[in-house]
Amino acid sequence: MPASVPRGLRAAPDLPIRLIALDIDGTLVGDDLVLHERTVRAVAEARRRGVRVSIVTGRMATSAAEFARDLGLTGTIVGYQGAIAREMSDGASGRIGRLLRHRPLDAATAADIVEWTQSVGLVPHFNHLETLVLPADDPRAEDYSRFVGGRLTLVPSLESWLSVRRTVTKVIAVGRGPRPREAYPDARARFEGRAEATISHPDFLEFVAPGVSKGEAVRWLARREGIPLSQVMAVGDQLNDLEMIEVAGHGVAMGNAPAEVRAAARYVALHVDEQGAARMIEDLVLGDPRSAMTARAL
Repeated sequence: MPASVPRGLRAAPDLPIRLIALDIDGTLVGDDLVLHERTVRAVAEARRRGVRVSIVTGRMATSAAEFARDLGLTGTIVGYQGAIAREMSDGASGRIGRLLRHRPLDAATAADIVEWTQSVGLVPHFNHLETLVLPADDPRAEDYSRFVGGRLTLVPSLESWLSVRRTVTKVIAVGRGPRPREAYPDARARFEGRAEATISHPDFLEFVAPGVSKGEAVRWLARREGIPLSQVMAVGDQLNDLEMIEVAGHGVAMGNAPAEVRAAARYVALHVDEQGAARMIEDLVLGDPRSAMTARAL
């Protein structure tokens, strides 16, 4: 489990909610990757009322920006579990905006992670800035290419790519569930102090630089916007969302989240297939939030 924030040290909820941090997969969209109209409407109305809304995801910022544009967002995008943050572009060019911060892993640690993940039967690859780096012989290279388009780089080996670079943004190790989750405790212990390990999906065990997490990213976003954590709502569904759910005054776990994530949240939304995130925004931001807080608080 990620390091937990003791309940007595967490931000007490305060109103109004002025910043919403939203995960994507399992939160805004289900397996079909479709943003439903109810979600789009809820986010648009929150923004119309002056609430800041940002995506905080494990995806690369370029991928997240596609969802942000569909939601009409103009705020900062946080990607790779908090390792990167970018401004949104003006939309005319279709490009992502200015890089605001980048906290990468050192190459030596990444090389050790590659070796270890392969030894436990997982398949590693890299995310670096806006590029997915894969070995040319990866059997899923064609599938990934369709998913990320021109943002895919095929290399002879990950080790050879690292040998000419000093850093990498994220290492992701892929395997069929439950293998990533089974390897997760060992990964945390083995790389403690050198990398943060987390689970973003039942098939994905991910590694980022020490101190990087969505929780730290939400703290950074709140400071940047001048908004206290007590007036922040953070919504997510996986272990990589746990820290931001804990630090926000209004931490929301999706109904499809693992039990330990739901247990850490102040509120539990309905399942992603029932547009749980949209309904929680409707209740806590657009409706009568004090009544909703009483009704929904765990």
